[in-house]
Amino acid sequence: MLQGIGAAGITGLAGCAGGDGGEGTAAGTETSTEGSESTGTEATTGEAGGQTLNFAQTKSPLDFDPMKANDIPSLQVVEQLFDGLYTYEEGTTLTPQLADGEPEVSKGGTRYVVSLKDGVTFHNGDPITAEDVKYSFLAPAREETENGSEFTMIDSVTTVDETTVQFDLKYPFGPFRHKLAWYPVPKSVREGDKKAFNTSDPVGSGPYEFVEWQEGSYVRMQRYDDYWGEPLPEIESLEFTPITEPTTRITTLRNGENQIIQTVPPKLYSTVEGISEANIAERGGLGYYYLSFNCNEGPTADKKVREAIDYAISMDQAVSNYVEPAGVRMTSPLPQSLIDSWGFPDEEWAQIPHDQDQTKAEQLMEEAGVDKDYDWTIIVPPDDKREQIGITVSNALNSMGFSNASVQRLDWGAFLDKYATGNEDDYNMYTLGWVDEVDPDGYLYYMFHESEAGSTNGCYYENDEVMTQLDQARESPDREERKRLYTDAITTILEDRPHLPAYNLKNSFGVRNEVKGFRPHTISGINPRMAGPLGTVTLDE
Repeated sequence: MLQGIGAAGITGLAGCAGGDGGEGTAAGTETSTEGSESTGTEATTGEAGGQTLNFAQTKSPLDFDPMKANDIPSLQVVEQLFDGLYTYEEGTTLTPQLADGEPEVSKGGTRYVVSLKDGVTFHNGDPITAEDVKYSFLAPAREETENGSEFTMIDSVTTVDETTVQFDLKYPFGPFRHKLAWYPVPKSVREGDKKAFNTSDPVGSGPYEFVEWQEGSYVRMQRYDDYWGEPLPEIESLEFTPITEPTTRITTLRNGENQIIQTVPPKLYSTVEGISEANIAERGGLGYYYLSFNCNEGPTADKKVREAIDYAISMDQAVSNYVEPAGVRMTSPLPQSLIDSWGFPDEEWAQIPHDQDQTKAEQLMEEAGVDKDYDWTIIVPPDDKREQIGITVSNALNSMGFSNASVQRLDWGAFLDKYATGNEDDYNMYTLGWVDEVDPDGYLYYMFHESEAGSTNGCYYENDEVMTQLDQARESPDREERKRLYTDAITTILEDRPHLPAYNLKNSFGVRNEVKGFRPHTISGINPRMAGPLGTVTLDE
């Protein structure tokens, strides 16, 4: 979802960032940029006479300037054109890219010093300097772009010399290393014409350079043969085409118009599996999809009511019915890759959600004194999977004797106007998601902290101890201390049930058999990576 709504992470609210149109995928929302249903091209050779890989996106990109790019389709293009100070290997493991080694950290985690590699240039031949890096980290906030909130912890950026940059933070910020996975841009070029830099002439330092863009139709890129890094991509040209309708995307995979298509919805897995010339490539993503309660007003402000609804439904069965095989069940607010890398006690957390027990649900509702004539309102975005979670809850309420439980499927604009008001008249519950954060802070702070109520936090959860733990964890440079604080905070959150965790989606792709070496990445915006720490993608003739 757009980070401007609340501000966080690589991508944020799941949906807007680039889902499946009607099938849906915010960080929160899924919409505003519907691309046309053009279907790519059949060419396998580019203008330069080499191989072209055709990739079908789910929506049209909007921005190619990293200072502004904030949705998955745009970030997928930016990833080809620009290199970061650091990049990701597997999962959330950082490795230097433009940086010459790990940052030097001092002053209790408030100072980071990064040195640049020698001899690295932008596509126009200009060297990448410390001044370009400084500019690139300060520009989003100065210009109030949707990425500006990513760097609010920075107090100052100093150029020590032409290839050394010093970041001084306002306070120790545990996830700051991940903020260094940011794309430097050439200051002089961007300042010369920001509009052109964003739409027609982005100048980066990545393995591909921009050729042309027709909004809603295609983005064309060609390999930069003087690329500084290794390995150099083997495929010479890329063409990204937006195709919003999933069935149409799969048709272009079947007939060879596109060699890779993004996102295979649950209902269409068997269709792709039935294409003899293609297969499904997938990897667990960094998503968190959930049912949220209005803890500000109405009956769901009572913990007993939230627990009753947990007893009333089988989230396991709902995920099995409506999400698998495109996703997996979640029982905490963190995706499995983060749980594994931090060593969190997920088996203990998995015991907190209740098995379905209607008798216990009815007992708790009676204790809470909720009138059987109460009008329940569950709002959902335009996504079949999340709508079915809402319907599962409304059916459970009906089975308990509540006669008025409605599920309102809203377009993204209407949904975003309502989901974080905290008003009982707007919602008792909603379904949403949050994606592509690379640190626990990115999920917990924006979903549950009281300071985010009314923006990314529509549940208005209150617990002073948890708020203190979240504040301390994000400002601690000590990973073990942060792990302890997050473990305690998540345990309490799961017991208080402001959310019921539901599922995580896989980053799934339909891939033609002639494509070799393509490995989906955990982070959505990095896909498709054509060359990098894990190798290169090739096309058989």
